[in-house]
Amino acid sequence: MSGPNKRALEKGPVRTVNDELYAMLRSALAPLRKAPWWLKVTLIYGAARFVSYAILLGAAWHAEASPWGGRQPDYLTFIDRWDAGWYERIFNGGYPSSIPRNDDGTAQPNQWAFYPLFPLLARGLSAVTGWDWATSGATVATVAGLAAALMIFCLFKYVASTLTALWGVAFFAVFPASPILQVPYAESLGIFFLAAALHLLIKRNYWAAMPMVVLLCLTRPAGVPFAAVVLVHLLLRWRHRNDEPFPRRDMAAGTGLLVLSALMAFAWMLAAWWVTGERSAYTDTETAWRGTSLVLFKPWFDAGVSLVGPFWGPVLPILFVALAALYLNSRAVRGIGPELRMWCAMYLLYLLAVLHPQSSTFRMLLPLFPLALAAAFISRSRAYRWSVLVLFCVLQIVWVVWLWQFSAISTGQAWPP
Repeated sequence: MSGPNKRALEKGPVRTVNDELYAMLRSALAPLRKAPWWLKVTLIYGAARFVSYAILLGAAWHAEASPWGGRQPDYLTFIDRWDAGWYERIFNGGYPSSIPRNDDGTAQPNQWAFYPLFPLLARGLSAVTGWDWATSGATVATVAGLAAALMIFCLFKYVASTLTALWGVAFFAVFPASPILQVPYAESLGIFFLAAALHLLIKRNYWAAMPMVVLLCLTRPAGVPFAAVVLVHLLLRWRHRNDEPFPRRDMAAGTGLLVLSALMAFAWMLAAWWVTGERSAYTDTETAWRGTSLVLFKPWFDAGVSLVGPFWGPVLPILFVALAALYLNSRAVRGIGPELRMWCAMYLLYLLAVLHPQSSTFRMLLPLFPLALAAAFISRSRAYRWSVLVLFCVLQIVWVVWLWQFSAISTGQAWPP
């Protein structure tokens, strides 16, 4: 062999553009390899929020006038929409003493559908700093999202390596609906308390988990599925008590956590009843947006019929349950551990029972964050993991442009995020 081919072989393999870019990236990130875990998580979360900020800002630039402001609003005005407006009402004036109703007796949408802790924290921040609602609400949400990311990493480290746990956090931070973590909604705060409660449950620190459950149930309606997870956790400990001790003090503390979780699942409902004097105040308010009374599981079958007709429509929810069961039994999901896997199952069952499926369903999937770790378990391939990351960022654009740019559909309404 002679000529150019021989000289090329003597110089070694040819480096592609991708090889060069990857080498540059590794060199740039080399100082971070020895950084503490909390700094790595913070940088991942900060980068994800910057991407979401750019997407939201771009959508705002193209936004037309809406009920919340004129065309091309600034960033804070743009994200102060939909449910953020209801939290702002609570921030400014609290909750009504009676349920506003239509002439036929049905409830009108009102503040009782929204839990109090998030606007209370924003109000406290405003009292200290003098900031308005938009700034205070966005700050509380964004900081709570960082706290959630840090807690989620600690949770993932129980069953994964540091690198895989970081990838799981990254998938959570760039999930298509993750921009909600920096807007004045309660999702980020609720996920922080949920991750903290699950973390303490897995550590079997039941007493410390109790205040987290109380705060969780004053932020988002998650008490029912969490109580179910506690119940299964205790039953599993009892079943394996011969192989692993289940001391009486743990039984007592675990039972206390179970009872507290069950009580807190209905605490906000009872609070609405106490203040308004109407026993169905909360459920009437929650169903005000759907225009029908609460019938468990029925809305999913109705949605199926509206999508594909009366013959195949009732099959869709059953197919959804079957696919969810198969995925939750997959190797990747089994790897996240029994408590996190059980949480995903119970939360999906809860959504199937009470949720009216619509565009807000996408952000309500964020509490399924343990599945982000399962996604990282699917493959250790850099190509796979970076592809998921890029795909999620692209889907953020779709989610934001579709739902945050107010545009009325044929019924005169618009899809809420």
